[in-house]
Amino acid sequence: MTPSNEDELSANNEDKSLVSSILSGNKALYRVLIQKHEQRVFALGVSFFHNTEAAADFVQDVFLRAYRKLDQFEGKSRFSTWLYSIAWRSAVNQKDRVKEYQSIADVEYESEYDTPEESSIKNVMREAVRNAVDDLPNKYKVCIDLYFFYDRSYQEIETITGYPVNTIKSHVFRAKKILKEKLADFMEKY
Repeated sequence: MTPSNEDELSANNEDKSLVSSILSGNKALYRVLIQKHEQRVFALGVSFFHNTEAAADFVQDVFLRAYRKLDQFEGKSRFSTWLYSIAWRSAVNQKDRVKEYQSIADVEYESEYDTPEESSIKNVMREAVRNAVDDLPNKYKVCIDLYFFYDRSYQEIETITGYPVNTIKSHVFRAKKILKEKLADFMEKY
């Protein structure tokens, strides 16, 4: 279920308010920002570093960098976009290239509330998506992940990755076409 625009606006206003309070001296509120965004930063870390220990270190590094640059957040974009651009650049710099990027479709998410049947269906679907996404060129994987899994706009992806908007649109369009073709047989079965 995707959040409504009203929910996103409310969350963004809350983030801006938190940043303002932190910059005014209430530094303890930074923990609230961390709690709101650490799961997605962690998933990005897993996408690049392929293990949870390295991803956990990555999360700490990203939030430390963000804290040091918090006064540079101007509020022109969502806080999450600003934060993910720091995370993206940090990950790319640490990996020294994007060639080793692994799609978030590969990250396992389980819910304790899933029935065995729901869990089984999710596993089958995850495997189908994982295989289809794995065959995409890396530049498509990155754009697809940020667009669909992180719910970023084209402009936000440009801010995060530095790719031009038209290139991002082209990558997303081509990736969707490839995924549609690869997942057609799977969709007929389920």
